Parts: sequence; structure tokens; C-alpha cells
Amino acid sequence: MRHLPQVDQDVIRLASDPLFPRLLEQITATGGCAHPIHLTGHTTTRDAATGEILHHYDTRNEPGERLLVRCRNRRESVCPSCSRLHAGDTFHLVRAGLTGGKTVPASVREHPRLFVTLTAPSFGTVHRATADGKRCHPRRNTAPCEHGRLLTCPQVHKPGEPLIGHPLCPGCYHYTAHVLWHAHAGELWSRFTRNVRRHLATTVGIAQSRFGDNARLSFAKVAEYQQRGAIHLHAVVRVDGPTGPDSSPPAWATADLLTTAVRAATHRVHVRTPHSAAIGELALRWGTQLDVHPMRTDHATAGPNDDAVAAYVAKYVTKDTGITGVGGANHRIASPAEIDHIHANTHVRTLMRTCWHLGGLPEYKALRLRAWAHTLGYRGHVLTKSRRYSTTYAALRTARATHDRNELQLSGGAEAITEGHWRYIGSGHTPGAALIAAGIVEDLGRNREVARAVLVSEARGWKRDAAS
Repeated sequence: MRHLPQVDQDVIRLASDPLFPRLLEQITATGGCAHPIHLTGHTTTRDAATGEILHHYDTRNEPGERLLVRCRNRRESVCPSCSRLHAGDTFHLVRAGLTGGKTVPASVREHPRLFVTLTAPSFGTVHRATADGKRCHPRRNTAPCEHGRLLTCPQVHKPGEPLIGHPLCPGCYHYTAHVLWHAHAGELWSRFTRNVRRHLATTVGIAQSRFGDNARLSFAKVAEYQQRGAIHLHAVVRVDGPTGPDSSPPAWATADLLTTAVRAATHRVHVRTPHSAAIGELALRWGTQLDVHPMRTDHATAGPNDDAVAAYVAKYVTKDTGITGVGGANHRIASPAEIDHIHANTHVRTLMRTCWHLGGLPEYKALRLRAWAHTLGYRGHVLTKSRRYSTTYAALRTARATHDRNELQLSGGAEAITEGHWRYIGSGHTPGAALIAAGIVEDLGRNREVARAVLVSEARGWKRDAAS
């Protein structure tokens, strides 16, 4: 790897500093965070009974009189290190809802559980990667579309090719429907879960308003951007007793019944967009492609593995529109002129411009499409879960912080009180420190990626086997 002269000079400057070993410790402690926060201040831990100082820390003895802490950005394209930490938290959050742990009883594994993938509908024919040497769209004797294009492609596209996901005819592609579908995906999901509850209640003969007295529907879902710029939702859906995972589901709650309810709700649910004089009113639905797989209850039964599903969900929680391989933006767009300078292909930039245009229409004002143009109109969080699915990110982070504090306290069991005074003074790395951080990320991430790849590969392999 060739480094710029100023980077080499900065590395030499840092290495020549007597406090360089401590700087290296700080960068390592942040996991090689790409944009660490710089803090100055001090903290003191005292014995609550005697007032004796058990531990004192002051940044005046640190390199540059500052302490580096993680930026905690979940996006891999912004900070690979912190995104891995976030993915790890997601893995444990999802896994706890499948196997127990983190305040969730192990008996949850016996509850009906599904791994569901809901897709976006087609908004137009796009180039696609195919397996076994099949051609993209090998149609014959087709008439040109109204824009004079033949909607055919005899080529064989390999995964990762830039053309994949691009419309065969941009003029025929329904960019408006694509953006509005993204904007209403959250409402589609909300109606989907309500419809699943209604179907379950109706099937077993209980009043829909009394469903909560008998059972609870819990879930965790993650949004994944496809190469055409449309999201898929991967979700774990579970039936619990009325108080959540700590109560047994009713006898009528089975994986087969839940599967039937999910399929019925997917086909039944739709959302109508606000009426527009220029566009009219659109009825938005889920795509026809639906994957529903009961989770494995033991090693002898068929179904996806708990750890594999947790890893599969955690993999996508760190991604954004950049996962499509066509680029994207990690921040909100301030003006339409900014779209021209975003590292993205024509298809994605057209989606962003469509968001900006529709966001200026009064009938779509409530959708705030201009604020979400960088996510192509999708307004939801990457990961969402029901309240009683499992633990929370806040609980996981609090437990980690408590563990770190306990390691600093002296043995003996004394009750301690910690007081701290901190002030923000900057963020980021110098060029040389950034190079060092990147090396640490590569070293720390290699083993993690190998282990995670095995789990994700297992989940994908199972889905391929189930589809074949």
C-alpha cells in the first residue's frame, strides 16, 4: 500500500513521541474507531464509607491531554470498528429472543418462531444476476416499449456487476411508486402485524380485541437494501403468552398456524397514498416473493439455526444505501444540487431526485421525503423490535459500561462512588493515526469476520436448500 508523504511524516512524528505507546493503547481500546471523540477531564472513584480514593484518572497525563472514545456510528461505511460493535450488540439482542438469555428465559426456544422475509414489489424490469449461466432477460419477439427500448437483455451478469439493479428502461421504471412505497413501508409493516394478530384470533375463535389477553406477537426486523435500491425486511416473528417471553403461549399457537397467518396478512395488507392531482392515488402492497421458515427447535429438526439467523440480521444492521453496490449518502441532503456530487449511480440519484421532487408537493409534506432522500425515501430505523421481544441496546451498553467500571475498582467489595468531569474538545484522527487505526481494525476484524461468515453462510445455504 502506498502512503502519501504527509501520512508517512505524521506516522513518524507520532512514533517519535514518548507517549506513543499510550496513544497506541487508546486507539486499540477504541477498536480502531475511525472518528473517535476527544474528551478532556478527570474521574475519581472513592470508597463510599471512608472517602478514600480508590482510583483517579486525569487526561493531563495522556497524549495531547485527551482521551479517545468511540464515535458509536453503526454504519460500516462511516466507521467499520463501531459498526462491528453495534452488529455484536444486535447479534445478542436477536439471539436472546430466539434462545433466551439477557433477562429472556430459555423456554422461549419452545415458542412458535418464524424467520420471515418480506420484499418490495416490482417497480420495473431491472438487470439481474443469475445462477447457472442463465441470461438476464432473454425475451424474443418483443415490441419496443413506449420509449423505444427493447426490454430484453441476453447477457449473463455476475454478482457485483455495476449494471445489476439498473432498469432496462428508466422511462418505464416507476420511480414515484418506489419512493412512496419506501415512505409507507413502516405503515405496511404495522398493518401486517395487526393483520397477523387478527387472523390468529379469528382462526381460533376469540375476539380480536381479546387477543392480548391470550397471546402476544413479538418480533425483531431489519431492513436490507437490494441492488435495485429497494428494501427487503428480514424478521423473526414469535408468539408468546400474554405477558411476553416469560409466559407460555396458548396451546393453539403453533408454527403452522403462525405461518398461515403471516402468508394471509402479506397478501391482504395494502396502504393507499394521499391523493395527488399529478399522480393520483397508489395502492401499495408487499412483493409477491415471500419466504417463511419455521425456526429449528433442536438439532434434529429442519429450519434455520438460531445463531445463523442472529448473525444474518446483525450483518445488515450496519449497512445503508451503500450496500447496494451503487453508492449512496450517509447524511441528509441539503439541496438537489448536492445529489449530483454524491457517489452513486444514475438509478440511485434518480430515486433521490424523485424524493426531493415529491417532497415539495403539499400532499406529501407529512412524509418528509426531502429529509429522507439520502435513504431513498425509507423513513424507518434499520432495526426495530417489539417491546417484549428481548433486551434493549441501552441495557447491553449499560452492562458493558458497568463491567468496564468494575474492572477499574479495587478488590475487597467496597461500595464506591464515582465522580467525573468531562468536556468535548474535538473528534477524528490525524492522517498518521488514521492509518494506525485502520491497521488495528483489520487485525481485530479478521477473526470476527471469519466466524460471522460461517454463520451467515449457513443461513444463506439453508435458504437456498429450502428454495430448491
